[in-house]
Amino acid sequence: MKQLSFLCIICLFLVANTCKERKLEKKLLQKTWLHSFEEDADDILVYRPNTYDFPPSRGRTGFSLEPNGVVKEYVIAPTDGLEEHEGRWEHADHKLLHIHFNPKDKIMKDYSLEIVELEDDVLKVKKNTETIH
Repeated sequence: MKQLSFLCIICLFLVANTCKERKLEKKLLQKTWLHSFEEDADDILVYRPNTYDFPPSRGRTGFSLEPNGVVKEYVIAPTDGLEEHEGRWEHADHKLLHIHFNPKDKIMKDYSLEIVELEDDVLKVKKNTETIH
């Protein structure tokens, strides 16, 4: 009986965790998030949807996550426009994403994002560029 109760608790935990990931993905996916560097604080980076009314700047980097595991990273190009680099994203756990790029892409390096806060119009993250496996 104790084993059955323990198994039920584990199942509930796994289901709850899956629901959290789906809610997180729903808020994150299919939006283009641009870096709102004016709002950064310490090691927290702030991103806002591309529909946000940003103050003027010389350019903004950003990314978008697609449901099929594709990430599109937007960096400032040599001509001051945006240059797109495609990679893959995956959940490491509920609030941690790993971003991977093709090793042949000499510009982009793998990184992880720890989601600190996520609302409809603001995403706050900690970015870790140490080696991701």
